Amino acid sequence: MRTTLSIDDTLLKKAKQAALNNNRSVSAEIEEALRMTLLPRSKSAQQAAARPLKTFAGSGTQSQVDLHSNSSLADFMEGS
Repeated sequence: MRTTLSIDDTLLKKAKQAALNNNRSVSAEIEEALRMTLLPRSKSAQQAAARPLKTFAGSGTQSQVDLHSNSSLADFMEGS
């Protein structure tokens, strides 16, 4: 549906930049922003968004762990 809106210049510039960055049209960016703001999300999506992520102290992964290989990661975790 076509419609005409008056949009703050700063917001329109941000929408245009986001569209350029995401390789989408300005209309698609504005539609997505409206959808995210106005349409209710499912309970599980709301809970997932509100759930804090667990973090752990340390210096990162161990040198022998290849994060690009699921099987080698599983082997390492199983002690194989």
